[in-house]
Amino acid sequence: MSGVRSLTASAALATLIAAGLAGCQSTGTTAPPPPAPAATPAPATTPPAPGLPVVDNDVSPCENFFLHACNVWNKRNPIPADQPRWGSFNKLADDNLALLHDELDKLAAHPTPESQRVADFYAACMDEKGIEVRGLAPLQPVLTRINGLKSKKGLTSLLIDLHMSGVNAFHRVGQQQDFKDATQVITGVYQGGLGLPDKPYYFRDDEKSKQQRAAYVTHIQKMLELAGVPAAAAATKAQTVMRVETQLADASMDRTTMREPENRYHLKTFAELRDLDPAIDWKAYVHAAGLTPPASLNVSNPDFMKRENELIHRLSLDDIKTYLTWRTLSAYATWLPDAFVQENFNFYERTLRGAQEMKPRWKRCVSATDNALGEDLGKYFVARAFGPEKKARMLQMVADIRKSLDQTFPTLTWMSPETQAKAHAKLDAFTAKIGYPDKWRDYGTLTVSRTDALGNALRAERFEFRYDMAKIGKPVDKGEWSMTPPTVNAYYSSAHNDINFPAGILQPPFFNDAADDAVNYGAIGVVIGHEITHGFDDQGRKFDGDGNLKDWWTAEDADRFKTRAQCLVDQYGGYVADGDVKENGKLKLGENTADNGGIRVAYRALLERLGPKKEEKIGGLTAAQRFFYGFAQVWCGEARPEYRRLQAQTDPHSLGEFRVNGTLSNMKEFAEAFNCKPTDKMVAGEKACRVW
Repeated sequence: MSGVRSLTASAALATLIAAGLAGCQSTGTTAPPPPAPAATPAPATTPPAPGLPVVDNDVSPCENFFLHACNVWNKRNPIPADQPRWGSFNKLADDNLALLHDELDKLAAHPTPESQRVADFYAACMDEKGIEVRGLAPLQPVLTRINGLKSKKGLTSLLIDLHMSGVNAFHRVGQQQDFKDATQVITGVYQGGLGLPDKPYYFRDDEKSKQQRAAYVTHIQKMLELAGVPAAAAATKAQTVMRVETQLADASMDRTTMREPENRYHLKTFAELRDLDPAIDWKAYVHAAGLTPPASLNVSNPDFMKRENELIHRLSLDDIKTYLTWRTLSAYATWLPDAFVQENFNFYERTLRGAQEMKPRWKRCVSATDNALGEDLGKYFVARAFGPEKKARMLQMVADIRKSLDQTFPTLTWMSPETQAKAHAKLDAFTAKIGYPDKWRDYGTLTVSRTDALGNALRAERFEFRYDMAKIGKPVDKGEWSMTPPTVNAYYSSAHNDINFPAGILQPPFFNDAADDAVNYGAIGVVIGHEITHGFDDQGRKFDGDGNLKDWWTAEDADRFKTRAQCLVDQYGGYVADGDVKENGKLKLGENTADNGGIRVAYRALLERLGPKKEEKIGGLTAAQRFFYGFAQVWCGEARPEYRRLQAQTDPHSLGEFRVNGTLSNMKEFAEAFNCKPTDKMVAGEKACRVW
């Protein structure tokens, strides 16, 4: 779905599918001198109050709040060998996997008619011996068809078949809401076909990038050898793949460029698409996809389609077959015998992300089942982990925080009454989805076999493709979700103008029934504020309350927004992720805007909710202190150097310590809560950034 922004790096990144700050806009506030000694947090043995972390008193909260709040947690929770990073998000996701594992083991042992599909999908995935015995045989029909390509005229029918099977080769086709008519679903044609994480990975000149490219070519060669290609030929073919992908990357937009919705929206007629890329028989392509030629469609990157046309004409038939073979092997590596799985892990997980060991088979199979049958499996998670009382409390917090943002608009001296009125209107149109869909998806036409893991994966991809294609030309269904119920994440959709909180994240430490309001407003409350603020970040502000790409700002207000936003770009862009790699402040602007705005509106909502009780202490801590501890603890964790580099360069979210320290250093309320001095590191003072 277009315009979806999540709270953190999603599971899609791990399936193969982060922050960033001269000329800062000052808030004009500094922390007052301390009237009394700073409050002493609880000793580092037990939490000071329910739902709060054990703090490290050897680190001043005014010097480094992330380490103060998270040092003890980090030391008690070292990064497991099978993880590239480990934090509160990961631990909760792991706990959710364990719950689903227990449920799936029971279902696989005693399936019912209702559970047969998820039980068989999981059982087939766990059948390692059967997968080894079958070898490449389940994928051989696809590979044979690629090898049997007789001419470039036959490429179109082969490509649509590969795309339906989940193979990312050359371009991609899917459905999306029309940016200019948010009531309608249209066809979208997008760039694709790359095996490295982003365009710059093909062109950076630093030594680390060169090493990663060399490792990628070696990885391709090894995978081809495992598929039976002789070593010398595999080495040559690996270079061919790299040459093809580099050409595609050259015409691709990088992630930062794609952040601007205008850059990826180019409404074209069907005839114009055919003129851009005549190497593809587009009439035959859409017919095979189950569509009729559309009157218009979005060609996300016209330059990419031109390059695809040139490349297909220039490449030999053998080179095309080599490239398609590689993309197919890569797409299904995790479903093949162990040698393929290990080699895939060595590059994508060990080299790029820094994991030392592969995750246990059961974790991979639970995740795969969730990916293929998310709402079928999600029913079992919801039954065990989510109750109506959580939904009611969440809806109350959403109402409080929404009201807080609504009351913030009139206080913004940089925003004219005209633009404020339209901001109020957009906020009035917001909706919130909590826990799980009102209507579960029907997977009845998906065939699942207990003895055919790879076949199940292929059929699941084709099922999903047909499901998406069937939406085209129909009104938008705003009841749909883009995440499954067990997911530890949340998101805002600019197309739907809604915020979405799966049941998976509505567990401690994000949402804790035993904790008081201050803790919960600091944790899940800031998440709510974060997602609502996405509607007014550098991307979200370009869409109106109906989900249409529409400029509702005065030119002067838009310029003032950009000036304030640049402060965040510069602030977070100065943070060092690893070695010579800094956070990409432009890529991460939306998430950092949401963090900084979200915590402010959540804090004001808490004070309004508590009223006179805001001065009461629990465990020796004020409500403000409990709020900030509640916020920090959700970002506790550490990451390996490889992952820090990857996240800094490709993920729109900042690393955890920057999300905590960067955000709080911009808040005078934090400095006041902990009696910080103007000279303390956690006090930005006159340089503090603020948009919302």
